[in-house]
Amino acid sequence: MSERRRAAYRLGHSAEWVAALYLILKGYRILARRFLARSGEIDLVALRGSVVAFVEVKARRDFATGIEAIDPDKQRKLSFAIDEWVGRNSWASHHVLRGDAIIISPWRWPRHIEDAFDLSFA
Repeated sequence: MSERRRAAYRLGHSAEWVAALYLILKGYRILARRFLARSGEIDLVALRGSVVAFVEVKARRDFATGIEAIDPDKQRKLSFAIDEWVGRNSWASHHVLRGDAIIISPWRWPRHIEDAFDLSFA
């Protein structure tokens, strides 16, 4: 693995820790981190009240590039992974399921976008 790729991995890992802490401070309980499915990975799964949020975390220079990184292809892969997670955790199907994003940018508070992407299961 190249040094650049290792640095990107470390940045992503620390952004996920920041995002998890941010959600905890907002009253969420983290149910899963880095859930690996056949189609990809869900960064965070969090519960607050009747909502199960599947959170994609992006560390980018600015908000716009963070949101743009969650493109239709990424959303499709997330939908398959979310479908697999719900299949393994059937209790969650009785909750509101939501696709959220947290954008981490330098010298800014994390931005939590609720309903950032559609959960159209395949």
